[in-house]
Amino acid sequence: MKIFTHAGASLSVCLILAAALTSSAQAAELQVLAGAGIRAPLNEIAAQFEKVAGHKVVIRYGTAPELIKMATTGGPFDLGVCPADVFKDDAARAQFTSQAMPEVARIGIGIAVSAGAPKPDISTPEALKRTLLKSRSIASIPASATGAYLATVYERLGIVEEMRARMRPQPDPQQIAVAVDKGEAELAVFILNILTDPRLDVVGPLPAELQRETVYNAGVSVVAGAATNKQTVIAHTHT
Repeated sequence: MKIFTHAGASLSVCLILAAALTSSAQAAELQVLAGAGIRAPLNEIAAQFEKVAGHKVVIRYGTAPELIKMATTGGPFDLGVCPADVFKDDAARAQFTSQAMPEVARIGIGIAVSAGAPKPDISTPEALKRTLLKSRSIASIPASATGAYLATVYERLGIVEEMRARMRPQPDPQQIAVAVDKGEAELAVFILNILTDPRLDVVGPLPAELQRETVYNAGVSVVAGAATNKQTVIAHTHT
């Protein structure tokens, strides 16, 4: 699984933030839209970029539905590093140039518990179903691309109503660990890089039969593309 991580920010794209830089030697401000699920590693990469290039990076994070709204009605931006579902929306896609949108991450969905808590069995679909039904509460983000997919998983398992009663919706990915740590939710169910929080212990990924990786792509906005006439800079750091 290809994934942004704090320990090894080692994707094939690291300084793609340079995509919309002006040709001026003066410092520029780069406006970026990005998936909230990659906040921590992208912040780290942006800080490195600012130090090296001398250009300020301003990042607005959101879930897929929020990013679609930002791209279409949220004002000008230079670069998007977003879940693929954002680019599948016709109105949002029209805000980006036609050049290739490189894949920058693939992140699977998993389950975590509070640090130190016993880890339940989720090795098979039936085991996962039992674990979900035994849980008192679940922290996740239903209003996101991952949340929409999880709804289909619950439907396949035949536990839609049961999960609705257990769901503790969170406003953003960072609050998932907070909810579990405070005892407001027993399980965290979301993309795996969000679950690698010191307050959580990752149980593991969803069973292969139910797994879906969220793909993140990067694209330059039509405004930035017209203004700069730059090709995307794909650089750095491979594992």
